[in-house]
Amino acid sequence: MADMLRLAVGVMGNAASMLLYAAPILTFSRVIKKKSTEGFSCVPYVLALFNCCLYTWYGLPVVSYRWENFPVVTINGIGILLEISFILIYFWFSSAKGKKEVAKMVVPIILICVATGIISAFVFHDHRRRKVFVGSIGLVASVAMYASPLVVVRQVIKTKSVEFMPFYLSFFSFLASCLWMAYGLLSHDLFLASPNLVGTPLCILQLILYCKYRKNPIKDLEPKKWPNLEYNDEKIKQEFPLDEVKESKLIVTENLSTKI
Repeated sequence: MADMLRLAVGVMGNAASMLLYAAPILTFSRVIKKKSTEGFSCVPYVLALFNCCLYTWYGLPVVSYRWENFPVVTINGIGILLEISFILIYFWFSSAKGKKEVAKMVVPIILICVATGIISAFVFHDHRRRKVFVGSIGLVASVAMYASPLVVVRQVIKTKSVEFMPFYLSFFSFLASCLWMAYGLLSHDLFLASPNLVGTPLCILQLILYCKYRKNPIKDLEPKKWPNLEYNDEKIKQEFPLDEVKESKLIVTENLSTKI
């Protein structure tokens, strides 16, 4: 009975996590449409990839005993594919500076995951020690993943706008966190339950902020700059509406006539 309940919670956790990992599809469809990453941060997706890689390895028979954590492997394996897709889209449409920032985050994470796999497979020779080693690193990665939206939370509080904190991402994160916490407790596995004990309150904070600021209008983060009058006409037309170009020309003409 206990095993059936644990499996049922694991299946529901898979479904919730699938929705969580797929939620950014709406965000990245907007990025593709506008061909710009705007004010979105890549940090949550990089940390989610880190978390998925570690827990996929944690659930495999090399670390866990046989397939006791099969639900963990399936959903995190799918998560790896989705997060890589999102990071590649972000990388493609980001600026040169943004590309460098993504590379600085992704490369160390790949190296840490490879090192974790090699050490756990060849240094430790029993499942218990492997689970402790990989689970400890995975615990840090999970807490970082759940805490990563705090980067956006600061922006939400500052601008009083939830434009860059999608509701579905926060809601599905809360749902998945609750279910995996229950799965970890039923499995008597602290490395699965502990990060979600931290993640759940953080997700609740995001939902509270969303409810508070969701009706606020979207604010422009940067004021529109006045065109440089040394630009040629074609460049001004590309960067500013026709009415503004005419208005700027009128002002220049009036100033010249005044000086004459």
